[in-house]
Amino acid sequence: MSFLCPMDSGQYCDATVGVGGHTRAIIERSAPHGRVIGIDRDAQVLKLANENLASFGDRVQLVHAPFSQVRSVLEQAGALPLDGCIADLGVSSVQLDQPERGFSFRRTGPLDMRMDQSQGETAADLLQRLDEEELARILFDLGEERFARKIARAVIVARESGELTTTGALSSLVARSVPRRENKDPATRVFQALRIAVNDELGQLDRFLQQAPGCLRPGARLVVISFHSLEDRVVKRRFKALAAGDPAAPDAPGFRILTKHVVTASESEVARNPRARSAKLRAAERLPA
Repeated sequence: MSFLCPMDSGQYCDATVGVGGHTRAIIERSAPHGRVIGIDRDAQVLKLANENLASFGDRVQLVHAPFSQVRSVLEQAGALPLDGCIADLGVSSVQLDQPERGFSFRRTGPLDMRMDQSQGETAADLLQRLDEEELARILFDLGEERFARKIARAVIVARESGELTTTGALSSLVARSVPRRENKDPATRVFQALRIAVNDELGQLDRFLQQAPGCLRPGARLVVISFHSLEDRVVKRRFKALAAGDPAAPDAPGFRILTKHVVTASESEVARNPRARSAKLRAAERLPA
């Protein structure tokens, strides 16, 4: 919130609203007239957000959509230009904590992993469709998994024998396929890679970062929280490009980076919320014309 600087009568976007934690913080700090448009592609968490934020009435408007459609959502809501926008990337605690969503390797459930369960292929569909080479590439590129080829080979064998039907089965297969790692479940990178692939997370992020800066008024700020190096790299690159300006478009709005170094959670915050350990925050501000 110290980077976003919510103010009374400001107009904001929580591009990944989840169950509404950031939206509540913005609304409380922009009282009594601040407004938030909250976007999420997970209908289930949007329902929870609606319940959690109901007391704020029409100061909050929730929209079921991917954040890669941020501009069209804001145009339809009559919410441009913004005084600030925040995106908290990756999987939510609600998704992780429900085995039936298929995100967790610690709880057995179906191999789903879709953030929007109303469309798209599941992780099970993906694993059935990919050949060994394609799967190894996804595990290496999106999970930075050094045993990608070995795991991909094991997946193909298990798939053909009908063993690979649940998250528990996949997690066990990975554990049998690679050397044990200290302090990290061996399935962590595999589940990350599959989740990113199923939800096109890097593509969605890239489209969001192309649109969001143009939705801000001068002085407004864009804050992005990422949870792994692939996301953070995309955000860092885009912010640097915004700050450098576009020689081909000299009239494009200028930006300054507010976070000289990436901001991470303090020890006390990690103690309260261990999932904040890998969070990385970057912020940028649109300059006056």
